[in-house]
Amino acid sequence: MPKQRITKEMIVDAAFEIAKTEGMEQVLIKNIAKKIGCSVQPVYTYCANMEGLRKEVEKKACEVIRAFIEKHIVKEDLFHSTGQAYVRLAKENPHLFRLFLLHKREGISSLDELLQSETNPAVAGFIADTFSISLEQAKQLHLNLLIYTIGIGTIFASSEICAEEIFSQQEYAFKAFLKASMDQRKENGHET
Repeated sequence: MPKQRITKEMIVDAAFEIAKTEGMEQVLIKNIAKKIGCSVQPVYTYCANMEGLRKEVEKKACEVIRAFIEKHIVKEDLFHSTGQAYVRLAKENPHLFRLFLLHKREGISSLDELLQSETNPAVAGFIADTFSISLEQAKQLHLNLLIYTIGIGTIFASSEICAEEIFSQQEYAFKAFLKASMDQRKENGHET
């Protein structure tokens, strides 16, 4: 029987599966080799630098997360369904959600840069049009909800709280943030 040729793609896929099901801290050479069914030597050949492998796993995780979110978005309710999709991700794939939370965000030094890198820029325009608020207020509302959703998603991923309670709390926060935006609009002399 010929020896199996181990590829870098096989190693990244195995490392990703380990990170997704057991957490990034379990992405170790011996665990990858066991998952593939080979000795550690071929894994060492491609993984001289574990940091590089972790970056590959994070990149793959971001692609999988994007696909998950897109699958769970309701186009007619883009804003709410996106937040709910992230919370659903937290519960269904807690290790993947932690990867999303904890991966190093290179070049992000402000919350505005975080918003730009983590969200679709068209959503702010959608929010502004939907709720008759300025683009800046829409961006702030989106940022507030991004931060809130990450926080409540973390609680959801690490607890037994039911989804209905989490979604209800998320909706409550949305209404509070939206009211603040609307109040600011009124203060600026733009009555609705």
